Formats: sequence, C-alpha cells, structure tokens
Amino acid sequence: MKTILITGGAGTVGTAFIEKYYDKYKFYNISRSEKHIAELYQKFQNVNSYVGDILNLDRLINIFETIKPDIVIHSAALKHVNLAEINPTSAVEANIRGSLNVIKASIRAQVPITVGVSTDKACDPDSVYGYSKRMMEKIFMEHHNEKTKFVCTRFANVANSNGSVIPFWKNLKKQGEPLKLTSPQMNRLMFSKEASAKLIHDACEFAETMEKPFMLSNIMKTVNMLDLAKTMSDEIDIVGLRPGEKLNETLVSERELPYTKVYKNLVFIFNDIMLDSNNNLKEEHSSLTAEKMTTTELKKLIK
Repeated sequence: MKTILITGGAGTVGTAFIEKYYDKYKFYNISRSEKHIAELYQKFQNVNSYVGDILNLDRLINIFETIKPDIVIHSAALKHVNLAEINPTSAVEANIRGSLNVIKASIRAQVPITVGVSTDKACDPDSVYGYSKRMMEKIFMEHHNEKTKFVCTRFANVANSNGSVIPFWKNLKKQGEPLKLTSPQMNRLMFSKEASAKLIHDACEFAETMEKPFMLSNIMKTVNMLDLAKTMSDEIDIVGLRPGEKLNETLVSERELPYTKVYKNLVFIFNDIMLDSNNNLKEEHSSLTAEKMTTTELKKLIK
C-alpha cells in the first residue's frame, strides 16, 4: 500500500480525496489548524496528522524525511480571492514560498510524485490569488525531473467547499435572510468534491508513466450564479463584485491551446507545443464557452 502525504489535508479537497481513496492508501496530513485536524480524525481514525505550517521549511523536511511518502498532494494555500487582495504579502508567502518549501522538502526526501492543486484563477490571472497560484504552477513544472516528478491539477470552483458560496447561501437561507449575489451576470465553472478528488488521483496515475511535466484539468460545465441562487431561494440581494472578482473565469486559455492534449474528459497542458494538433483542445475553455448545467444538475450540485 502506497503512502500519501497531503498538505492541508484537513481542508475540503484533502478530506474529499481521503474519503474517496481511504482504503487504497496510507494517509498522512499536515495542517495548521488543530480544530480541523480533530475533525479529520473523527472521520478517519487511520489518518495520521502533523501540526505544521508549509512556511516552516525545517519542519516540512523533517516530516517528509520521517514519512518518506510515495506521493505528496500539495493543497495547502491561502484560497480566498478577497482576502488575498487585502493581504497580498500573506498570499505570496503561503502560495509561492510555501509551495517552494514543499518542492524543496520533496526533493530532499526524494518523493517520486508531488501534485500541486491549482485553480482556474491562475489562467490569465487578474488577482493576487490568481497570480500567486500561477507562480505555483510555474515553479512546480520547473522542478520536474525523472527522480522527483512535479505536476499540477487546475481546478474550477469546488461545490460545497469550505467558505464557498453554496454553504454560505445555505446558512443565509436557514437564518431567513436573502442570498447575497455579487452579480446576475457572474458565471463559474464548477465540479463536485468527488470529481476534484478523482482529478488529483488521475494526475497521480498519469505521472507514474509520463516523462513530461503537465497540468491536468477536466472539461467542466458552467453555472450562472443567478440561476444557482434561484434554485435555492426566491429572496436574492445583489451586492456587487468583491475585490479581485471577475464575471467569468477561464480554465484553459486560447494561448494555451497549442500546448494541450484532450483525453476523454481530461485536458493536459504541457510546457511544449504539441506537434500533433489533432488532439488539441479546439477553443478556450471558460465559464462563457462551456456547456451550461441543467436545473437538475444544479440541484444535484447543491445536495
């Protein structure tokens, strides 16, 4: 049984991955929050957790050398767009320096595969958070080598993740308050926690056999946020865009198309232009170009 170490493993993505593959791997977690570690232990008693911060390189190296994981999943980050805008130094520290520390610890411990979790906001970034995650993608791909492979997954919005809009709206509705919507024109690519876990697992499996570094994403569907809000409540307040927010987001840009390869519902983005363009993604994949979710799919996403 292989060993997987997850940074930020007590968060939404880490917990979803552990839940889906609990019987397949031996899991370790590094998190800063004792509260979240305790909650993770209540669900999964066989997951061993370390209290640690990715900004502490010495601590990371010690943990990596002690565990000697087969795979590291790097999901720890400062993730909220508006918080990153007003705390840019913290965003750079966590998302760039912290990621570089994970890379250094993986190289020191000779971890065969390290998977970084990125975001659509890193594609043609227009926010502090987006720029910081784009840098994470770049430094992961830069450090890829035969002995210690570094690849990335690029997510869209994970439905029902901690601090995201669906649980926020559910809480407002429970309190009898109107749902707060930034703009009726806002669209987002979304997928489930289970789908996010599978995407990471796909990246782990492809990294075992592929020599080149890559970023891996899914062909996803788009959600109009007003439609989503109407599925949950008739009472909606329009409050305006928050700092760093865009009306639409791009998962794979037009500039990246020559570097892509489509396999089933997966999209690979490589460092080099693909000589065989037959398998390229044919158009930019964004919340404007993607297929729209049906009402039934929206209800399923909420539940």
